[in-house]
Amino acid sequence: MRILSVEHSPPSWNLPYRNAAPRGGSIGTALPILRGTVSALPGELLGLLVTSDLQGVAPLPSQDGALALLGEVLAEHLAELAERGELPPLGRIGVLLAGDLYSAPGGDQRGATGDVRRVWQAFSERFRWVAGVAGNHDLFGTARERERFTTLPGVHLLDGTAAELDGLRIGGVSGIIGNPKKPGRRDEPTFFELLERALFCRPELLLLHEGPDVPRTRRPGTASIRELIEVARRDLLVICGHSHWHEPLAQLDSGCQVLNVDARAVLLLPR
Repeated sequence: MRILSVEHSPPSWNLPYRNAAPRGGSIGTALPILRGTVSALPGELLGLLVTSDLQGVAPLPSQDGALALLGEVLAEHLAELAERGELPPLGRIGVLLAGDLYSAPGGDQRGATGDVRRVWQAFSERFRWVAGVAGNHDLFGTARERERFTTLPGVHLLDGTAAELDGLRIGGVSGIIGNPKKPGRRDEPTFFELLERALFCRPELLLLHEGPDVPRTRRPGTASIRELIEVARRDLLVICGHSHWHEPLAQLDSGCQVLNVDARAVLLLPR
């Protein structure tokens, strides 16, 4: 599966929300929902929705406009688009989440950490299945609650593992490289051991929160991650977030494609 293009969608698709301002309080902005074209999709899939870093809040229509996590509102918003015939049936679309889906309740605290199960549930209740990785600000309840949650039908939380869904093999590693005493962080040897395990499964698509850099461009990331994935299969598609790219799609020298979905959603549809 290769991405052929990523384009802007109709402005009506974009989703207004509030997130934390740099100097306190919150500011209004809009989540861009882009359309991408891929060479093909396997099985019965008609599309893939990929997104990450939905660190904001917005009114949830089904709850009389009460503020909810942006991911919850996005799932409901896309369901409305599908009902209007602007999207394929959601039961034929898989969802890929690249982490950091939590926001403080008022959308006014940068770097807040909390439970993101409601976001995963909002997608799993409407779409075909959900696969993803945890970001460094994502929690899934207690250890027992996390274990129970990851056994739910249609939910696939990846961490040094892979899942085959509709004939698409997806690998993933959660968290970022950093001080392991902080939430969502591993030391580099542990992170790379998990990354090697995921790559050993020979995935066609690799989900990471912290992704690779792209040399000679203004696309930040981690060079050591790039160096490892570049020895993997040349047709690998990497999906990541964490560091924002102005242009979301890049290709590494090895031929691997990287799609950065930090603070955006991309709907991948076959040509």
